[in-house]
Amino acid sequence: MSDDQTAPRSDIDPKLLAALICPMSRTPLRYDRQAQELISERAGLAYPIREGVPIMLPDEARKLDP
Repeated sequence: MSDDQTAPRSDIDPKLLAALICPMSRTPLRYDRQAQELISERAGLAYPIREGVPIMLPDEARKLDP
């Protein structure tokens, strides 16, 4: 098995990021590479990215500190 198959993905496809919007606020998202989250400033939510897949469910999102 190569290192490419075992290493977690650290980037999201720019085309995917451009197409995704927050399901709550319908606004664009900001990618936080270090936290592996997609941030919706308007909704105050951070959607997790797990194994390279954005989890765009409000129930799975973390609430941002004010």
